[in-house]
Amino acid sequence: MKKNIILFGGLILAIIISNISSFISDGKALDELRGSVLRLHILAESDSEYDQKLKIKVRDRLLESDIFSGAESIEDAEKIAREKLPEIIDMAEQTLRENGCKLPVTAEIINMDFDERVYGDITMPAGNYKALRIKIGSAKGHNWWCVMYPPLCIPPACEIEENEETVFFSEKETDIMKKPEKYKVKFAIWDKIKSIFN
Repeated sequence: MKKNIILFGGLILAIIISNISSFISDGKALDELRGSVLRLHILAESDSEYDQKLKIKVRDRLLESDIFSGAESIEDAEKIAREKLPEIIDMAEQTLRENGCKLPVTAEIINMDFDERVYGDITMPAGNYKALRIKIGSAKGHNWWCVMYPPLCIPPACEIEENEETVFFSEKETDIMKKPEKYKVKFAIWDKIKSIFN
């Protein structure tokens, strides 16, 4: 067992030493990607069909409101989200009331961990992201998520043009999202090393 750990450690060290420049550059690009995105995270009351449909109705109302249309940066998007939290809650609760539901809604801006998620033909890497989190009632049901800024959340009635979803990202960030398998091991090592020093 100890021999395997030493061999594994040696292998990781050899990989890092031989590709240190590329490794650091890619790791920094990952951190920049995570830091330039505001996720939208909506949790349903429960997993019942009714509650899940309500969650989607809330999602549709928020997306159709085009609430972040004036944002030109992640800082703008976060500021708008913070300022409009009461309006966001009102919109969500009004949607529920229109559908015969009296559950309360809460909303907050938080940093939270996400698993790797696929959106169309891009993959958002796992990691810690800033998120606008909306909870319906006890929020014990399955969630729905997307990227609110840059605007990758598309209202159901709209279609996204090919490659439109990546115009806000650098060439390296786009490569990370389009070719996740290429970076998976490297990013796992990057995150592990960062966790040791944090």
